Amino acid sequence: MSPIEPAVLATPRLRLRPFREEDAAEAARLAGDRAIWQTTIAIPHPYSAGQARQWIATLPAKLAQNTEVVFAIALREDDSLIGAVGLSSISTAHHRAELGYWVARHLWNRGYCTEAARAVLAYGFGRLGLERIHARHFAGNDASGRVMAKLGMRPEGVLRQHILKQGRPVDLVCHGILRDEFAASPGS
Repeated sequence: MSPIEPAVLATPRLRLRPFREEDAAEAARLAGDRAIWQTTIAIPHPYSAGQARQWIATLPAKLAQNTEVVFAIALREDDSLIGAVGLSSISTAHHRAELGYWVARHLWNRGYCTEAARAVLAYGFGRLGLERIHARHFAGNDASGRVMAKLGMRPEGVLRQHILKQGRPVDLVCHGILRDEFAASPGS
């Protein structure tokens, strides 16, 4: 696979674009919300603009190495940042990746996450030529599970006590979708 090129994806309400350094303060403010931290594996709490700036600075190298592609989720109307969505653990040898996302808490339950994630699945299966995309959520994070179900992802099992969150073991619920399943799903 040749290096993944930066891309901009458009949906009816959203623009998925590369993160920019000037997104750092807003990314830290939104992702630094304790409710976001409680539902994600890798975002620290508290989350400073400096930490967000450092994370944003790592993204071009990960893209060039074909290991990760992350999009800023922005509203089409004004390009305001509302979250992040991307593919990580990209395996060119096995044509698979892991989907991850978060959306600002004040915008939950409006379909933004599903809309953004569906565009990234189409990008992964189309432009990147992936055959399988999987995602995981903490047991008890039913909202994330509903997003995965709306995307056509199927439950594949539970990784019991797979993550320590606040020093306590947490189960991860796994979902996956294959290229052919996505192509046959409504809205793909």
